Amino acid sequence: MQLTLYTDYSLRVLLYLASHPDKRVTINEIAEYFGISRNHLVKVVHNLGKLELIHTIRGKSGGLLLAVAPENINIADTVRYTEPHMNLLECFDDVTNTCPITSQCALKGVLFQARKGFMDVLENYTLADMLPKPAIVYPEIMNKMEHKS
Repeated sequence: MQLTLYTDYSLRVLLYLASHPDKRVTINEIAEYFGISRNHLVKVVHNLGKLELIHTIRGKSGGLLLAVAPENINIADTVRYTEPHMNLLECFDDVTNTCPITSQCALKGVLFQARKGFMDVLENYTLADMLPKPAIVYPEIMNKMEHKS
């Protein structure tokens, strides 16, 4: 299973915005951080805005902000919004399928199950789950560190 770059970039934009909740972020900033094309990001950001996952603010003090709390952005939903079809094989699309063995082939059913399993796992996670966790400092460790100073 391979997701498109479009989905990859969409998830990166959302993660970047979620990790900078107190500031307006520019497309240029995200493009520079990830080393990806600004032009690709413009399309991604436009779509995320249409999906109402982000706010896009124009002007001198403009930028991008999450429109939805990270814990309310499901990873599976985001993949569904950004992937064009999730067809693993040609035979997944009844309109364009030209495979001559489709009616006798069991592989399609197995791969449908695999795709469902993939999406079922993603259903269990939100954008908040993907953010780095702050380091936990236990009191007993802090006491030892203070006594060494």
